[in-house]
Order: sequence, then C-alpha cells, then structure tokens
Amino acid sequence: MNTASGNWGPVSIMVAPNGARRMKSDHAALPITAEEVAADAQACREAGASAIHMHVRDEQGAHVLDAERYTRATGLINDATGGAMVVQITTEAVGVYSPAQQMEVVRQVRPASVSVALKELVPDDAALDAAEAFFTWMQTEQVAPQFILYEAGDVERFFDLRDRGAVPFANPFLLFVLGRYAADQQSEPADLEPFLHALGGRDVPWAMCAFGKRELACAEAAMRAGGHVRVGFENNLHMPNGDVAGSNAELVAATVACAVKTGRGAMSGGQAKMFIANSV
Repeated sequence: MNTASGNWGPVSIMVAPNGARRMKSDHAALPITAEEVAADAQACREAGASAIHMHVRDEQGAHVLDAERYTRATGLINDATGGAMVVQITTEAVGVYSPAQQMEVVRQVRPASVSVALKELVPDDAALDAAEAFFTWMQTEQVAPQFILYEAGDVERFFDLRDRGAVPFANPFLLFVLGRYAADQQSEPADLEPFLHALGGRDVPWAMCAFGKRELACAEAAMRAGGHVRVGFENNLHMPNGDVAGSNAELVAATVACAVKTGRGAMSGGQAKMFIANSV
C-alpha cells in the first residue's frame, strides 16, 4: 500500500458470513455449522472473496472459542475451496471470554490469520506484558494478526503501543469498525473519517467493516481511500438497494463489482495469502 501516491493495488475482500450474534431466525441462509460455513466459503470464493473471517458455534448455535471446532472448520473450508482462501479465526470475547482464554485458543489452533480486538486483549497497561509476549509468539509462529479498532482513540493507542515496542509487527493489518453491534446501527461513509485522521498517513494496510444497508457505500469509500473491506451477514443483511440479500455471496459479488468500478479490482486468493503473510 502506498498512501502517498494512491497506487493501492487490488482490494482484499474478506467475507464475515455469520459473526457471533445472528441466528437463522435473522436470515435462513446464515451459516451456523462448520459444514454450512465451508459451503458458504466456497460460494463466496466463487463470487470473488479471497478471505473469510470465521466464527464457530456450539450445538445450540452460540459463539464459542474452541480450538477443536476451529481446526475442523478450517479443514472443511480448505477442502471446499481448494485452499484458495485466507482463513481468519476470531478471538471475539462477546463479554464471555477473558484475554487469557482468547490468547490460549490461538496458541492451540496456530491459525494462518486471527483477528484480535485491542480493547479486549490490552484493556490497560496491566495487561501489556501478557499481550506483548503473545504478540511476540504470534510473530515467531507466523500467525498473522488483524487488529480490530473501534474508534479513533484505539488507532492512536495502537501506534503508541507499537512505538513502545509492545506490538512487534512492522506491517500490521488494521480493521476499522464503523459503528457498534446494535439492532438499529447504520454506518455511513463519513464514519471512516476519524479513523483516517488518526491514522495520519501512516503507511500500514487497513480495512473497514460497516453495519447496515450502507455497507457497500462505506466499502467504496474505503477502497477509494486505499483501504480493504470486510463484508457479510455478520454486520449486514441487505443489498445496496435495501433488499434483503439472498446470500453472503451476493454481498461479495456486489463488493467485487464496486472494486472494479474504483479501478482497483479484487485480490485473488494467492494475492491475499501473500498480503496477509506480509503483515506478520
């Protein structure tokens, strides 16, 4: 990525097909089981997604951080897609899991990629030593992080921690979350501006995810600003015209068309793997 010149190259399009909260009562096509997630991953790969942000559920459909379930689901996705997608697991706490539990599941799974929320893993400086040791382990094991940042203050704190040596990654991949998990949340492209201001022109890769019917408009704003995108039923069930999407693949296809419209196009699976590996 070159933020100075605007020569940003193709867009990494990651699909977030289910998240931690929604159920089939929200949308019949929401994938819950590992088999459903793998089939959805393949459909999204065919539509143009190069990566998947994966949650796993228990028998009741509740979000869990479970190494065995992650390993099995990852294998099914790799089988379904021929290994052509980056598989990113999540450490999302959902108010249930402690930082120690979040870090332990990553150590057990050793995934290619994982999303970690700065506020959850490093809520204060008292948690810094454990987090620093974990990040150092991740770098040694070549586990690529994506740091989830919920507001401009998170961006500033992230770079403060990196400057202090607590975050060892030279090319960290950031995710800007435009809004909050709420039933009536509707993100807008303008929600991206505080994050970009806090980024201050630093040349690091970043992506955004947005909530509600304006998801694609937010994605286009990110693409035009040099960013990458995460889309899918985790945060949005609607097409740009307001109709309920039939599937995650429909949302991905619309995002790919938008990437083409901006002149950047979408990354292939091979490009995405190189991109993610470069963030370690």
